Amino acid sequence: MTFQASDEVAPQRSYERPVPELKRIRAEAVRAYDIRGVAGRDIDPDGAYALGLAYAASARDAGLSRIGVGRDGRLSSPTLEQALVWGLMDGGLRVERVGLCPTPLLGYAVRELALDGAIMVTASHNPPAENGFKILMGERRVHGEALRKLVEAPCARGACGSSRRLSVIETYVADLLQAAAEMAPLKVAWDCGNGATGPVVERLAPHLPGRHHLLNTRVDGRFPAHHPDPAVAANLSQLAECVVTNGCDLGVAFDGDGDRIGVVDAQGRILWADQLILLLARDLLARTPKATVVADVKCSKVLFDGVEQAGGRAVLSPSGYVHVRETMLAQKALLGGELSGHIFFADGWGGVDDALYAAVRTFLAVSRLPGGLAAFRESLPPSFATPELRIACPEARKAELVAEVAERLAGEGASFDAKLGLRIETADGWWLLRASGTEPKLTCRCESLHPDGLDRLRADLKRHLKLSGLDCEV
Repeated sequence: MTFQASDEVAPQRSYERPVPELKRIRAEAVRAYDIRGVAGRDIDPDGAYALGLAYAASARDAGLSRIGVGRDGRLSSPTLEQALVWGLMDGGLRVERVGLCPTPLLGYAVRELALDGAIMVTASHNPPAENGFKILMGERRVHGEALRKLVEAPCARGACGSSRRLSVIETYVADLLQAAAEMAPLKVAWDCGNGATGPVVERLAPHLPGRHHLLNTRVDGRFPAHHPDPAVAANLSQLAECVVTNGCDLGVAFDGDGDRIGVVDAQGRILWADQLILLLARDLLARTPKATVVADVKCSKVLFDGVEQAGGRAVLSPSGYVHVRETMLAQKALLGGELSGHIFFADGWGGVDDALYAAVRTFLAVSRLPGGLAAFRESLPPSFATPELRIACPEARKAELVAEVAERLAGEGASFDAKLGLRIETADGWWLLRASGTEPKLTCRCESLHPDGLDRLRADLKRHLKLSGLDCEV
C-alpha cells in the first residue's frame, strides 16, 4: 500500500518551562475510557504537552517507538494536537501525524502501518467547547486506573524524537470501497453532522453503487447543523427528512469522530443500535452459523433472543465500548456493539469500532435483505422501550448514587450482576441504571412487552432516583 508522507521540523515552541512546572490535565477530565473536559479549563496545551511526555516515557519503557496522532474538527483540536506532538517528540518518540480524520481512520493507520500506539485528539459527541484524548498503547485502549496513572505520571524529556505528516485517507477509502464490492445500488442519505467523517464520505459515497445524498460534510467544530450524537433522536430529524424527501432506502449518521453510527429506514424511522446489531447478526449468522455476538446491557431483550433464534450465541457485556471489545476478545465473538452505536467486527476490519465500515456492512446486509430495512424493522417482535436516557449528575456523585440504589435494591431482595451495572429484571421487563463512563451523567433504559408495564418500570426507576436525591423524569 502507498501512503503519502512528508517529514517536518516542529516549529519553535511558544513556551519553554521546566517539566515539573507543567500544568496537568485536570483529574475531573479523566473519564473511564478516555479524557474529556472543557478546552482551556480542564485541558490546555500545557496539559497536552505533559500527556505527550508521560505517554512517551511509558511507551519507551514498553519498547514502543512509532506513534500515530490524529485530531477531530473541534476548534481547539489543532492547538492541542501540536502541543501533544511536541511532548511525544521531546519524549523521544517517532510521531506519524495523520491530521484531521475520524478516530477509526487513525486506528486503520495503526493497523496498516504497524504502529506501536496512537492518540486521537477528540471529545467525540461532547459539546463543542470540550475536547480530549483517546489513547492506544500497543494494541490496547488505555482506560480506567491505567489512564489515570498515565495522566499523573512523572514527565521526563528523552532523546529528541521526530514527526512527519502522513496522508492515509485515499488508501482507507479504497479499502472501504473494496469491502463494499457486493453492495446493491441503494439510495442512501449520509449525515456527517459537520464532524470528522465529512472528507471521507465525500470521497467514498460517489464511488458506491446507487444514488447518495450528502448532508453536513463540511467540518465545523461548532456543529452548526445539529449536535453530532446519533443516539439522540432529535439529531436524526434532518437525516430522516432527507431520506423521505428523496425516496432513499435508508440513511446513516455519525458522531463527531466517526466511531458511532445511527440509522433510519426508508420511512424515516430510527433503527436503534440494538436493532441494527440484530440485522448485522442475522446477516453474519446466515454465512457463519453458531457465531458469537456480544451486546451491552442497555440493549433490548429482542436482540439477545433474536441472535439465539438465528442460531447464534448471545453474550451480555458491561456497557462501554472498551468493555464490549474486551468481552468480544474473551468470547471470540465475530460481532459486538452497544446501544450508543459503537459496532465492532472481528471478521475483516481489525475489530475496531468504525462507523464508516459499519455503514458499509449495513449496506451489504440491506442488499441481501428481502423487503429492505423497513421490512426488517416491521418483522421485529413488538416491545416498548425508552431510548437511552442520559440524566445529568455531578461527576463526583454518579458512582455513589448508583451504589446507593444497588444497596437499596439488594435490601428489597432484587437480584442483579453488579459487574454488568444495575439491570433489574421484573415481571414487567427490565430497567437499567449505570454511571456514564464519558460524561457527568447517569444512563438509564427501560423495556417491557406492554405499555403499562413500561410505565411501571419507569415509575420504579424514578422512585429509586428520587430516594437518592435526584428528582427527574425518566
